[in-house]
Amino acid sequence: MKNLVAAFLFLSSSLSIAQQVATPTDTATYIKTMAGVSEPIPLKPTPEQNTEKNELKYNLNQSGSHFFKVTFLNQTWLRFNQSNPGTTVISEPKDNTFDIGLRRTRMQLFGQISDHVFLYFQFGMNNFNYLNGGFSPSASSNRKIHAFFHDAVGEYLVWKNKDYLKIGGGLTIVNGLSRFSAPGVSNIMSMDVPVFAQATVDQTDQFSRKLTLYARGQVGHLDYRVALSDPFPVQTSGSALSTYGQNSIFSLKGHHKQFQGFFMWQFFDKEAHQTPGYNTGTYLGSKKIFNLEAGFITQKNATVRVASAGDTTYHNMNLWSVASFLDIPLNKAKGTAVNAYLGYFHTDYGTNYLRFNGIMNPASGVASGYPSGTQGNAVPMFGTGSVIYGQLGYLLKRDLFGSGNGTLMPYVQAQVASYQRITQTLGIYNLGLNYLIKGHNGKLTLDYQNRPIYEAAGNQYAPSGRRGQLTLQYQVFI
Repeated sequence: MKNLVAAFLFLSSSLSIAQQVATPTDTATYIKTMAGVSEPIPLKPTPEQNTEKNELKYNLNQSGSHFFKVTFLNQTWLRFNQSNPGTTVISEPKDNTFDIGLRRTRMQLFGQISDHVFLYFQFGMNNFNYLNGGFSPSASSNRKIHAFFHDAVGEYLVWKNKDYLKIGGGLTIVNGLSRFSAPGVSNIMSMDVPVFAQATVDQTDQFSRKLTLYARGQVGHLDYRVALSDPFPVQTSGSALSTYGQNSIFSLKGHHKQFQGFFMWQFFDKEAHQTPGYNTGTYLGSKKIFNLEAGFITQKNATVRVASAGDTTYHNMNLWSVASFLDIPLNKAKGTAVNAYLGYFHTDYGTNYLRFNGIMNPASGVASGYPSGTQGNAVPMFGTGSVIYGQLGYLLKRDLFGSGNGTLMPYVQAQVASYQRITQTLGIYNLGLNYLIKGHNGKLTLDYQNRPIYEAAGNQYAPSGRRGQLTLQYQVFI
């Protein structure tokens, strides 16, 4: 009887304690209390549990040095464009257009899966509007075919936990010429990148990616990458082939490798070096960056022209640039920062090379009598000559509209080019405003572009006025 009473008193006492420290679902706390643990499990989440995560990352080891990560990016454009002369949309003349499109929709999958092995994939699509990147009035097309692998790379880290040397290969954007030849598009300062710096985009590459063997690393203040690339034949671009003439085009005959290199001298903080090749657009004041940069791309007999019957001349492609890049905080307490870039590009594709291009072009054709390829928002984007490109942005104080409501970052861009087949220096100017709702993870950008338009002048193009384009972009990235 005494034993029964003692057991009952012990059970009553235990239940009383459990009621004070445990909820009906707090099984772990109840068990620990019954076991005589003096400090019950807290009922409220710890600060660590309350911390909001900003990435989808799975750690493969306890320290997190081995991991696998997934990111998603979507950039939606709403755009009003003043059409270039002669523009047609589905065979009808259009003085202006309004379109809705996906500039970029992508996912990245990557990770450091051992001390020495890194894996990187990127999959997605670009320039998806109602024309789906192209339109033919006489042939059917499939609007579901434009998602593809941008990158598929395996990389070997030679020294554990050191960025001195990484050797990689696969389909990759690692290349030379400039930081904007391999831009990290989720964190660019302006609405869009200066596409002329992606020198062979969709001609002898796959949206700036090539099959490449490369070495990259950071040694002291030097960030470097060198690459040997195997360019695609221009016949595989999906576009109608150009015919040989007095102006250089990418050669339809022969195949030669590309050699590339890009070098940055980093005076202050080191830049991000995790994913292969991609250069950050702005750190929004989180780092102090000032770099001097230089890069090149060269390929033997990349282009060809026929000045007269029997006179076929092949040209080497030689491109190089020098630039400075600044991205530094001005007032850390307020969160203000500045972003600036100034670069000179020497672009030698061969005599008289010129290519018009319009980003996510809202037009499908050009009327008879107007220069081919000049419809919509197209400009002479790539050509033999030289380009000066600059941008400047100012990040206003954090929480400009109240705690958690974001801030603003206005910017300007200018691209000034002198090409052999353009009679005058051309200028393309952008003025924009970022509303950083949650940094680069959620932002609205309003961008106005003013560009030149052209008419044929013999074998050259002469400016005949200017047109404008107003775009609202909504970016979500995680």
